[in-house]
Amino acid sequence: MPQMTDECARRFGQEWVDAWNAHDLDRVLAHYADDCEFQSPFIISIANEPSGRLTGKAAIRAYWAAALEKLPDLRFELLDVLIGADCLTLHYRGHRGLVAETCFFNGSGKVICATACYSIGL
Repeated sequence: MPQMTDECARRFGQEWVDAWNAHDLDRVLAHYADDCEFQSPFIISIANEPSGRLTGKAAIRAYWAAALEKLPDLRFELLDVLIGADCLTLHYRGHRGLVAETCFFNGSGKVICATACYSIGL
C-alpha cells in the first residue's frame, strides 16, 4: 500500500462511519479483505467466541449483523483519524462512549486486521 495520505485517511474514516450509520454491512465490509481479522471484547458475548477474535468476512458479518439487531439506533460520530505505518486509527463516539479502532491494510488498500478498544470512562 502506498503511504497513507491525510486525504485518504479522512476519506476512509468518513466513508466507514457513513456506512455504519446507514447500517449497510455490504458497504462496511467492502473496506475489508476476505480473510480479515477483527478483535473486540464484545465478540466474547455477542458471538460467543472466547478469544474475542473473528476471521473472515462471513464470521465478521454475522457478528456485526447480530450487534446491529441488538442496537437498531446505532450511530457513530467520527472525532479524529490518526495515521500510522500501513494503518490508521479511527477515534469515534459510539453508544458505549469513546472508541479507538485501529485498521491495518494490505497492499491493495483493504483492511486485513482491525481491533476495537473502548473507553472505560476514567
